[in-house]
Amino acid sequence: MSEFSLLDPFQAATIPLGDWVTATLNFLVHNFREVFRAIRWPIDQVLNGIEFTLQSIPPTIGIILSSLLGWQLAGKRMALLCFVTLTLLGLIGVWAESMTTLALVLTSVFFCAVIGIPLGIVCARSNRLESIIRPLLDAMQTLPAFVYLVPVVMLFGIGNVPGVLVTIVFALPPLVRLTNLGIRQVPEDKIEAAR
Repeated sequence: MSEFSLLDPFQAATIPLGDWVTATLNFLVHNFREVFRAIRWPIDQVLNGIEFTLQSIPPTIGIILSSLLGWQLAGKRMALLCFVTLTLLGLIGVWAESMTTLALVLTSVFFCAVIGIPLGIVCARSNRLESIIRPLLDAMQTLPAFVYLVPVVMLFGIGNVPGVLVTIVFALPPLVRLTNLGIRQVPEDKIEAAR
């Protein structure tokens, strides 16, 4: 360390935050490897199952089914949009990669629903829990994904599972908030009538 200077006080005194974070991550990786493998396993199984299913559907059948689903859910324009975009994905040669990405998104949505809906219900019933979780949800929504992508990759390894986890962290807060808000905004007379 150098001598303290009032004009440049940060040269003499620094906080080694980077060293602390590195030491903490190394500790977690070395001592909790089995815990992270246990967390990774169900995500990997669901992801592989969805990806296998999507990859095993022939592209023509996938395009037809998606177009029919789009037509039933949103009308002719959505059916046409599904048909054109999926056909373009096949024509440019990225059908398999698109199905992998779709599997990642569907897996993330599944785990977000499994975690987010019950958590939103519990938050709607407990003001204390909601006040504790709100800052965490705020942080999850405001931090860029790349901030927590590197630690997640270090803890869970390289592959699609870290992508699913980062997507869950990004997509979970709106689901928890909207579930909480939806339950809190049900009028009392409707609740009484339901009983």
